[in-house]
Amino acid sequence: MEYLRTPDERFAGLPGYDFEPHYTNVADGAGGELRVHHVDEGPSDGEIVLCMHGEPSWAFLYRKMIPVLVEGGYRAVAPDLIGFGRSDKPVNRDDYTYQSHVDWMTAWLKSNDLTDITLVCQDWGGLIGLRLAAENPGKFKRLVIANTGLPTGDRAPSEAFKAWRKFSQESEEFPIGGIISGGCVSDLSPDVIAAYDAPFPDDTYKAGARKFPILVPIDKDDPAREANLKAWEVLSAWEKPVLTAFSDSDPVTEGGEEIFQQRVPGAKNQNHTTIKNAGHFLQEDKGEELAQVVVSFMQST
Repeated sequence: MEYLRTPDERFAGLPGYDFEPHYTNVADGAGGELRVHHVDEGPSDGEIVLCMHGEPSWAFLYRKMIPVLVEGGYRAVAPDLIGFGRSDKPVNRDDYTYQSHVDWMTAWLKSNDLTDITLVCQDWGGLIGLRLAAENPGKFKRLVIANTGLPTGDRAPSEAFKAWRKFSQESEEFPIGGIISGGCVSDLSPDVIAAYDAPFPDDTYKAGARKFPILVPIDKDDPAREANLKAWEVLSAWEKPVLTAFSDSDPVTEGGEEIFQQRVPGAKNQNHTTIKNAGHFLQEDKGEELAQVVVSFMQST
């Protein structure tokens, strides 16, 4: 499998992001290996908070949350999905499938021997992270679900998502930092926008980011439908604590929290919250607030 690796110097001096990189090699499914990057901060024996990003961001998205989690006594682990951040980036779009992303992150999870995990997931971090939890339930202790879903093709996607999907495939320009900025309520500074662009020196590095929108299951013929239905069978019997923390200004996932609150037993009688004045990338808009919600949830359960 042909892949690119973003030069290390692209990640020097990023604002608020001075975390030491950690790397794990996983099988690429084609006889080779890919390198997965993750942040690992806090006490080595602390309870693990697994922070999973989505499209088209990377672990930089969690830079405001990690210090709050660490101050709470927890071990914050934030991987970069394959195709993003400091992880390797296959250049052929056909190498990216929903299942390959799940397989890569499952291998990473098992290789790092993470257990008793509290998952914090947003966007594709949920589509992949919730599959990890459902397929490896013994490794997960709690779920915090924010601005994401686990679609099976039974519900029509939002108009905002359809517009985003069309843009991702047809737009000549695909400005990662500008896309993140457009999904926030707050105005991002030029250096923060540049930090989101850092993993992608040019368009050849963006194959994974371009492919993600068309991997979301939006009809019953999608190849990921059956695996997601099986994951929902597990989640529909999930008794461990589940908290939803969606934002109030995300047209893409608006109302998605109700599905989890209604279908997952562990979500019953939890102190679900709405993060106000935050867009799709609520970690960017209200990272410290969301992190405190996670800390309070963990302390109370």
